[in-house]
Amino acid sequence: MINQVYRLVSPRQFEITYKDRSLQSDYVVVRPTYLSICAADQRYYTGTRGKEAMAKKLPMALIHEGIGKIVYDPLNEFKTGTPVVMVPNTPVEDDDVIAENYLRSSKFRSSGYDGFMQDYVFLKRDRFVTLPEDLDPHVSAFMELITIAMHCLVRFEAKAHVRRSNFGVWGDGNLGYITSLILKKRYPESKVMIFGKNQYKLEHFSFVDEAYQIDQIPEDLQIDHAFEAVGSKGSQYAINQIIDYLHPEGTISLMGVSEYPIEINTRMILEKGITVIGSSRSGRADFENTVEFMKEHPEFVEYLGTLVGEVQVVRTIQDINDAFEKDLTSSWGKTVIEWKI
Repeated sequence: MINQVYRLVSPRQFEITYKDRSLQSDYVVVRPTYLSICAADQRYYTGTRGKEAMAKKLPMALIHEGIGKIVYDPLNEFKTGTPVVMVPNTPVEDDDVIAENYLRSSKFRSSGYDGFMQDYVFLKRDRFVTLPEDLDPHVSAFMELITIAMHCLVRFEAKAHVRRSNFGVWGDGNLGYITSLILKKRYPESKVMIFGKNQYKLEHFSFVDEAYQIDQIPEDLQIDHAFEAVGSKGSQYAINQIIDYLHPEGTISLMGVSEYPIEINTRMILEKGITVIGSSRSGRADFENTVEFMKEHPEFVEYLGTLVGEVQVVRTIQDINDAFEKDLTSSWGKTVIEWKI
């Protein structure tokens, strides 16, 4: 069959390319239904990713957050119409120690490898997880982002000490919101505190125990463990502030991505015996854990509905551009694309 792929060829310019794909294979064919725009997609769309990276990775179909429905399974293991969440990380080898999302050989959709902006996506059987029929599709569209927070929590729980009376989350954006929410559901008896710059964003965090603007933190406040979801240059100031307020032998879980090296206070990391845990992307197990978590906590899904900002119906290439442009002007939440092209 001929599959249409909608690729970014230069900043703000998409073109249709055609790929001949055989149905006589083990791949399961999925029709994307709802997609979500990520900040990384925007860096490619606007051309701010850097000339070298742009030249190396374009042309490329964007989007790595999305759900769809199965339209063809050559082995008939899955019924046509089964809703699934697509896993963007694509490993090409197994390792007994290193997780699939940290293997340097793994491919990742919309990062040098075609993302989900296609008529049909051909997936290996371990690259999707089935979804309940009644799960909110607008929230499910950005499940990949939720799995990043879930993956970070799993790594934290494997490495941090057992004193977990209170948590601090730095970053009042989407990832900070999701991380705070998972912490509150996972540790209902513990105090969860959010630290951010924007009061109007902090007001969305109605479920946390305390919310602070970063220039109004009490001097005597101390936390057991912290999660950094700021990214970019701001992560430097967030990490150093965390170091100041963290109890000795606490952990800092880093999730924010910075394009450039940052300076942090290693002297106090040493003096306090702080453990710094890096966390990036996610794998199939994190998607399975997240789907189960969402089944068990329907109120968690309701809170995540707050993150649904714009919902854009896409039927043409111009609609794709319009969706990305509107997302650039959004001050809160995620832009969800209803994929009807």
